[in-house]
Amino acid sequence: MDVPHGACLRRDAVRLIGEKRVRSAIADGTFATPWPGVVVDPARAAEPLTVVAAGLLAGGPEARASGPTAAFLHGLDAVDPTPVDLLVPYGSTRRTGRGLVVHNGRDLVDDTTEIHGLPALCLGRVLSDVLCSRRHQDALALVDQALARLPPEQREAFRATLHDRLRRRPDPRGTRVGARLLDLATGLAESPAESWMLWRIVDLGFPVPEVNHSMNDVQGRPRWRLDLSWPALRIAVEYDGRLAHLDRTELDGMRVQALRGLGWIVIVVDVDDLRSTLRVERELHEAFVARGLDPRGRTAGALRPRPHRERLVG
Repeated sequence: MDVPHGACLRRDAVRLIGEKRVRSAIADGTFATPWPGVVVDPARAAEPLTVVAAGLLAGGPEARASGPTAAFLHGLDAVDPTPVDLLVPYGSTRRTGRGLVVHNGRDLVDDTTEIHGLPALCLGRVLSDVLCSRRHQDALALVDQALARLPPEQREAFRATLHDRLRRRPDPRGTRVGARLLDLATGLAESPAESWMLWRIVDLGFPVPEVNHSMNDVQGRPRWRLDLSWPALRIAVEYDGRLAHLDRTELDGMRVQALRGLGWIVIVVDVDDLRSTLRVERELHEAFVARGLDPRGRTAGALRPRPHRERLVG
């Protein structure tokens, strides 16, 4: 049975091939049933687009893809699209269950678009929602990806439309932090991990660094781009993505040594530092103190590491 994205309602399968054949196909594994009333091609059951299509069918005709799931449909992959996020109108009886996260909302008709034949919230609605309700680092990574897809001259206009959506949200919860996260996004991060590290650093109370600062050679030609840096202080944070940088590990090491030879303080971070920022916080403290500054307004002798907080500092 050939159906879009490898998923369809059970009743539609019955209409196409009959009740007996559908029961037999489910029994022998020809069809998989991720949710009641939905059947999928088991060969495609792990494909994200198939999972999303099946989730929307399970959510009913009024359901719309939302959150990271809708972001995925829009081409933003910084956050896993599963479990499937759905938005349904207030009054709907649909509930969160295994593999489905169901939210209630309004303005579904005005904010609905169609992608790959599937109903989803428009990108502006998706991003304004995640800025207010999702993990800060994930929201920042998604907005960075969205900005990166735009020509530089269009980014500020797009940011302004998102700010306008935040101001007009019926539910004001999270809008202040969402606006600050939106202002942090640059569209210059080269990976979600760089966006996550930017959020971690700012959340720890350090000044906002410059993203992808370009360093030129003596002839004024671009030589290096620094992931995160404070150029006036010659402090840089470089993200080592391991797999992403596997073929240039030696080159990256030479660059770090060259920067240090020029008087820069370079802190190299990796995926483990996304889970625990204690080392990064300590070394950044030491770097700022070495430059005669304390970003938190205390004397250098009073500097102590703080426990990590999962919120943006006020």
